[in-house]
Amino acid sequence: MRLDGKIALITGAARGQGAAAARRFAAEGAKVMLTDVLDDQGKELAAELGAEYCHLDVSDEDGWAEAVAVTISTFGDITVLVNNAGILHFSALAETTLADYQRVIGINQVGTFLGMRAVVESMTRAGGGSIVNVSSVEGLGGMPYLVAYTASKFAIRGMTKVAAMELGQHGIRVNSVHPGAINTPMVGEALGRPIDISPIGKKVALRRVGQPDDVANVVLFLASDESAYCSGAEFVVDGGATATHALS
Repeated sequence: MRLDGKIALITGAARGQGAAAARRFAAEGAKVMLTDVLDDQGKELAAELGAEYCHLDVSDEDGWAEAVAVTISTFGDITVLVNNAGILHFSALAETTLADYQRVIGINQVGTFLGMRAVVESMTRAGGGSIVNVSSVEGLGGMPYLVAYTASKFAIRGMTKVAAMELGQHGIRVNSVHPGAINTPMVGEALGRPIDISPIGKKVALRRVGQPDDVANVVLFLASDESAYCSGAEFVVDGGATATHALS
């Protein structure tokens, strides 16, 4: 059991990458608090895994206080946080409204900040822990029509390094994960219609799109003691997409 004794809170855990991480964590012995705004799906998955569920809008400061308090009262002090919740918004820079920009920043960037801040006291009391912030390959390089998303994911990358430097003295490790094209509902929902992203897989070294489990396996490693000397680092899960450059 690679996570035996760990107490984990995972955001955006009702489906996609968050659900895959929750499944892996539960299978490896962690006590898991799933959080999301998709209550029906979250509760159903929690019941299936023998985990717990708490409603959480990650952009809500009071919501974070409640989710952390519920997790502590249910299981004990938190030792793993996975900041996974996020949204995508496609639009040209000149056509991006302030409201849309702030909505993406509020969930992706502010949500990650609030999450890290909310667990510091609990993790310190527990003697340490691991924070895993899910960024993106758009946190390593830009992509047209994703100005808000890219800004938020670059911010997560930077915040991760600051937090790692500050929190290491408390035994708290902080790392970022950077998925590439992963087969989840997020792209289709952002475009307002179902979309087949499999052709994107032909552009990367491994010639396939990623699956949620590909990301969950890396998140599991970072949550476990196997990564005990990893902090402030970037872990890319992109099939080789960032191994090249535009001129290739």
